[in-house]
Amino acid sequence: MSDVNMTDAGITGSNAAPFIAARDMLLRQREDYAAAYRDFQWPKLDRFNWALDYFDVMARGNTQPALWLVDEVAGESKLTFAQLSERSNRIANALRSLGVRRGDRVLVMLGNVVPLWECMLAAMKLGAVIVPATTLLTRNDLADRFARGRVRHVIASADAAAKFTDLPGDYTRIVVGDDLRTDPPGWISYEKGYHASAQFTADGETRANDPLLLYFTSGTTATPKLVLHSHQSYPVGHLSTMYWLGLRPGDVHLNISSPGWAKHAWSCFFSPWNAGACVFIVNQRRFNSRGLLDTIVRCGVTTFCAPPTVWRMLIQEDLAAWRVSIKELIGAGEPLNPEVIEQVKAAWGVTIRDGYGQTETTALVGNTPGQKVKPGSMGRPLPGYRTALLDPNGVAQQEGEICLILEPRPTGLMQGYQGQENESDGGVSSRGDGIYHTGDVACVDDDGYLTYVGRADDVFKSSDYRISPFELESVLIEHPAVAEAAVVPSPDPLRLAVPKAYLALAAGHAADRATALSIFRHCRTALAPFKRVRRLEFAELPKTISGKIRRVELRRAEATNRHSDQRGALEFWEDDFSESEMGLNAENVS
Repeated sequence: MSDVNMTDAGITGSNAAPFIAARDMLLRQREDYAAAYRDFQWPKLDRFNWALDYFDVMARGNTQPALWLVDEVAGESKLTFAQLSERSNRIANALRSLGVRRGDRVLVMLGNVVPLWECMLAAMKLGAVIVPATTLLTRNDLADRFARGRVRHVIASADAAAKFTDLPGDYTRIVVGDDLRTDPPGWISYEKGYHASAQFTADGETRANDPLLLYFTSGTTATPKLVLHSHQSYPVGHLSTMYWLGLRPGDVHLNISSPGWAKHAWSCFFSPWNAGACVFIVNQRRFNSRGLLDTIVRCGVTTFCAPPTVWRMLIQEDLAAWRVSIKELIGAGEPLNPEVIEQVKAAWGVTIRDGYGQTETTALVGNTPGQKVKPGSMGRPLPGYRTALLDPNGVAQQEGEICLILEPRPTGLMQGYQGQENESDGGVSSRGDGIYHTGDVACVDDDGYLTYVGRADDVFKSSDYRISPFELESVLIEHPAVAEAAVVPSPDPLRLAVPKAYLALAAGHAADRATALSIFRHCRTALAPFKRVRRLEFAELPKTISGKIRRVELRRAEATNRHSDQRGALEFWEDDFSESEMGLNAENVS
């Protein structure tokens, strides 16, 4: 693997030159965090189209693999940068012939198939606005996206076409993966686009601030918001993500993430290709740890990013038995437990590095390559981002809401939340304080490392102590019976509230009194008395379609139950157990 200076690839002097200079600087300072953070500046761009000004030029004559899909049903597909550039040109011309114009909203509802990457590039070249959508959306979800996202064209897989049957409107319907002879009525075959011309000419210049992506958030606490990103906020903004991931030219980067969500664009599109790395995808009908590990070894994956759920399943295997080529490991989605990190390091000699960001931003905090990783910490602010931890009065504290300072405004920050009438909600500093408020709470140590505490809406007080649900959940899932946990405040006349855990059990464990007692004992051992989980209930956890737990529903349910003095059939309280059952005596009762 050799470093590539993109200014030597013929891009100097183009609209992409400032972008390439910033990118090369981060690659040079890959393991010198202090220098990268001190010296990095977001490139100043006026006219910029990442697909045309960067990707196509970088791809010219480039036979290095850009996209590699391993599908246990469909087999393998591997395309070079040059091939993807040409194929996306053809699709762009085909879409133009179907009426896709600059500024049109194109909803893309595809799984991890080659056309997903082709049509993303093609829409970008046309100046269209991409509305990514997960294949898990229901008919009502789609209706909401059509209404608020003002969708004019749809590109969907054949098996998803039926979801659009009852959706009214005059919109173009393009189907991927169907037999050309049996296209659903009213749908046009995507594959016919491969016969279009391989030469593409844009209809005009793209301004860096022109809209590019319209993401719907996962909606953990309210109705999903519409996050609007531009031709620079995500393509250029993900230089920070590239730096956090530690990607280099020639890397084979595997990220486990579903299309339709921002993390897929983070680590399966912009960041790898910003670095000149190969996007690697493994499609499994059902997650199989051994099959995934075998593929990682066989295909020489060098960098691997996965959510905590995947890491927890992987450590059930003897990881040391797989001789991997991995140089960088990353966790994303939520902080990882130190125990998981230690087990992986013991097996592979590589430390999983955490990070933090939102759909509204690129990666803004992270543990970067070559730097000390502190257990439980998600790292330090990434190059290009200035953060502050503020209390409700806007005063900086050791613990507070993670906020971004907007002078200067970081390129990776969204343009704003878009409303139904195609209007911003007033921008990202709607409080008028020159600050972007993430809604997440963290604490910071003397070295500048941030540790996640929880959503501002999730943190609560018990007996005047602040309780971080995440901290308690991390302890709970250490118990072998617990697969998932969500902690919420349970109203209490004495303490204002006490921590209550809703638990999904691991296979082979019964939702009974004995299991509850074992979990309570575990919490007494692992948690300080004021943090202890006092109540628990075995239940199915409500989730968004992206898989995030909707604690807001659990909070409401618990408040209602306490108001009516009702308990669930599978609910247990510490008070239900005697001191002897809990293993206590008079001297150690708290």
